[in-house]
Amino acid sequence: MSDVEVIVHPDAEALAAAVASRLITSIIDAQADHGRAQVVLTGGGMGGKSQQAVVKDPSQRAVDWDKVDFYWGDERFLPEGHPDRNETQARAAILTPLSIKESCIHAMPASNGAWGDDLAAAAVGHAQELAALAGPDSALQVPVFDVLMLGVGPDAHIASLFPDHSDTHVDDVSVYWIDDSPKPPPQRLTFTFPVIRSATEVWLVASGAEKAAAFAEALKPGADISHYPAAGAKGRVRTLALVDEAAASELPESMIRRS
Repeated sequence: MSDVEVIVHPDAEALAAAVASRLITSIIDAQADHGRAQVVLTGGGMGGKSQQAVVKDPSQRAVDWDKVDFYWGDERFLPEGHPDRNETQARAAILTPLSIKESCIHAMPASNGAWGDDLAAAAVGHAQELAALAGPDSALQVPVFDVLMLGVGPDAHIASLFPDHSDTHVDDVSVYWIDDSPKPPPQRLTFTFPVIRSATEVWLVASGAEKAAAFAEALKPGADISHYPAAGAKGRVRTLALVDEAAASELPESMIRRS
């Protein structure tokens, strides 16, 4: 993954603020260029902090939030409103505070939604929703995401694509269902690698020393995505690794740029 740009921030708070500022700028640029912005959110602690930082950033008032569509790269297959769902976190952190319209929120299905507890049907259904939102020239039948954000786990997993797990090899669907996730809960929905790589920009966001070793391995040229899924997350135009000092502690100095 030698083509990734690694930008290091002093600590988790500075990282969250920087991700928020960068996201606001990217949304404004996308709206100026093609009218709407398509953003894929990530969950986890840093995902939530970054979303809260967007709300607090005064420059977010320059965004036309009615022209931003929100998606998720993965989701826990739990009932709507469950506190462990990424959607639930995002609603509290950013979507409700910014009064985002429901028509702009494209959440992955819940286990009590339209497809009930049928995980496989929910994956197919969400893929169909994405296809309906895609442009006519989309070979993958998904929207063109301007920014797709991914948290990175201590094992270098991204979305719900885990090391040494069969989901890393799926390339014939946009949304894959998993009923044996090594990280609870076992039932999840996730974007596949082709969808992640279709995004204009992919941002890998990581904070904490527990991420450092696997993150450094994932960023090595030629890293095996089966063992280090983060190595396979690349944007069509740009790939950023936005990290704090702790997460970057095992990266060579020659690879990083400090904010």
